[in-house]
Amino acid sequence: MNWQFALHPDHTINLDHNNRSLAQLLEEKEPTSRICMACGSCGGTCTAGQFEPISFRHILLMVRRGETESVRSELTKCMYCGKCTLVCPRGVNTRHILALLRTMLIN
Repeated sequence: MNWQFALHPDHTINLDHNNRSLAQLLEEKEPTSRICMACGSCGGTCTAGQFEPISFRHILLMVRRGETESVRSELTKCMYCGKCTLVCPRGVNTRHILALLRTMLIN
């Protein structure tokens, strides 16, 4: 009988050794990144989310943890339509944050 369980490799993050300078630079360039409350409204309206699993709050969490390689791969999923910015209850400029991250990491 197959119970559909799978073993996943351990994903330990050493915050003492990760470089979190990207998060500091992002907060300087776009201060609204600090006020995200991770409500998920942006993910609910995401056009790209219908085709690829993408989450702004997860991207922001990875940036704060210093996981730049994971952020780089997530940024390629965004279509930059701006719906996420329109529905944010806190006024976080999500589209600008994603564009800044893309500029800082990919270009």
